[in-house]
Amino acid sequence: MRNKLFYWLKINLGFSNKESKGFLLLTPFLVIFAISPYMLKTIKTSGAKEFHEHYLATIDSLKKFEVEVKTSPNPIFNPADTAAKPSSISKTKNLNRIEFSEADSTLLQIVPGIGPGLSGRIIKYRENLGGYYSKNQLNEIYGLKPETIEEIWTYFDFNPSITRKIPINSSDTNQLSAHPYISYGEAKVIVAYRTQHGLFTSSLDLKKIKIFKEDWISRIEPYLSFE
Repeated sequence: MRNKLFYWLKINLGFSNKESKGFLLLTPFLVIFAISPYMLKTIKTSGAKEFHEHYLATIDSLKKFEVEVKTSPNPIFNPADTAAKPSSISKTKNLNRIEFSEADSTLLQIVPGIGPGLSGRIIKYRENLGGYYSKNQLNEIYGLKPETIEEIWTYFDFNPSITRKIPINSSDTNQLSAHPYISYGEAKVIVAYRTQHGLFTSSLDLKKIKIFKEDWISRIEPYLSFE
């Protein structure tokens, strides 16, 4: 049988005995290579079917569990609460909570959603303001999302901390307008009123300048020194 095959290969393909032996050795590998795409397709199809069946079974189990929870006589049990508590605890179990005013740009990057650029903007804005007196001031920072702000308070404590105040009675227009909350035009009005009416004694004097809104005065008041 083997000799007949060698003879056929020699007559039809021109193979020598050595080439015929090599061809016979390679034939099983060529057959496997040829059918492997079909075998892989069959395996994938089978795997996908098993995954789909497992998925349907999981969904069915969850639906049954949801029904059991809703009909449970214990109104205190809430699976969402029990799932959330370990998560929030695990995030901070190895960390000391510190004051937000003490955090630098490196420490802020521990908060999910805050990278080097955003942490730098938070610190820079704090320095330009002279400190934060309200959590809501973080909403003024470009690129800082509300959900990320909420995450910050998972890691840090907040207390109002004003580190620098503006001496309103001795600052010129440029010094006043350097603060993020005071425009150059508003600074000019403050200096002009001070020149005409004398030194400011409190924020009540600012309210005498009718062009200024009370909510704006309340916004800048924590940063003003009337000494």
